[in-house]
Amino acid sequence: MADTTDHSLLIAPQWIGDAVMTEPLVRLLAARGERLSVAALPWVAPVYRLMAGVHEVIELPFRHGGLQWRERRALAQTLRGRFGVAYVGPNSFKSALLPWLAGIPVRRGYQGEMRVGVLNQRLPNPPKGERPPMVAFYAALATLGHADLTLPEDLRPQLPFAAPVLQQAAQALVTRPELRAVDVATHATLVPESYVVFAPGAEYGAAKRWPAEHFAALALRIGRPVLLLGSAKDDAVCEAIVREVDETRPGHAINLAGKTSLPEAFALIAHAHRMVGNDSGLMHVAAAFDVPQIALFGSSSPEHTPPLSDAAQVIWLKRDADYQPPLDCAPCFDRTCHLGHTRCLRDITPERVAALL
Repeated sequence: MADTTDHSLLIAPQWIGDAVMTEPLVRLLAARGERLSVAALPWVAPVYRLMAGVHEVIELPFRHGGLQWRERRALAQTLRGRFGVAYVGPNSFKSALLPWLAGIPVRRGYQGEMRVGVLNQRLPNPPKGERPPMVAFYAALATLGHADLTLPEDLRPQLPFAAPVLQQAAQALVTRPELRAVDVATHATLVPESYVVFAPGAEYGAAKRWPAEHFAALALRIGRPVLLLGSAKDDAVCEAIVREVDETRPGHAINLAGKTSLPEAFALIAHAHRMVGNDSGLMHVAAAFDVPQIALFGSSSPEHTPPLSDAAQVIWLKRDADYQPPLDCAPCFDRTCHLGHTRCLRDITPERVAALL
């Protein structure tokens, strides 16, 4: 039987933004010689194909919801004997089932949801109510089983709950996610940096979305064409923005939500002049490509999921000392505003964003 001790499997998170934030973990594992395969859902898999440290991407045939026991057992059989170590990114019980069913000897992750039996090397969960920075949260998994390796100095204070395994200084590591360059998608009228990208969607819910009328007003202040990107679920809000812009400047805004593949959307972002968007997966993609962007935060927190790029500018009224009255409700992390006003985003004016572009 082939030696698989250096062959590792990463069970990827299900959201694009979280997937991007696992890249420093991927880089850590690759740097110490692990041959890494990533098991990812189809809508996340393209992210890992842009990571230099990934040897192979295995697309998972699972759906949202349900245990899907039969499908997991069948896939586990094909993985048996191939890997010495598994890293489980998500915290759910079902995400840890695949490595356990595949008989992978070492299975690492956070304690998560009652995973004592299925994971045999675990980090403690963050205290209830704490939301640590996600890059540090994922990168800490590399310390399991490696007493001589800890996270860089700038990440260790962010994970006090993992202190027992974060004891010594590590070698210097660039902790910002990085994705490999991609070619610009084919479009008859586009050349690199000739357009601005808007990402008006946010999978989590309405409390993370800057109002559509604000996006439309901003588009009318921009001299370059505006491309609106997102999934098919974002088509309605993107179409509403385009309709409003068309009343004054027909053809200035183009709705591509649900009309591009994920690699095509990545390419358009990578070659954009600027991007403006909510706290979403595409925000993290732009940061990984180091594209200049304005990231708009409301119900969520840039202290938890910031765009990790010097080219990114964050607007969050919660930490704006001049904004009155103070936003005591933020960050609430709710899907919809429980107070009904969404001031945290609505009060970010198009004029303020335009001034940063």
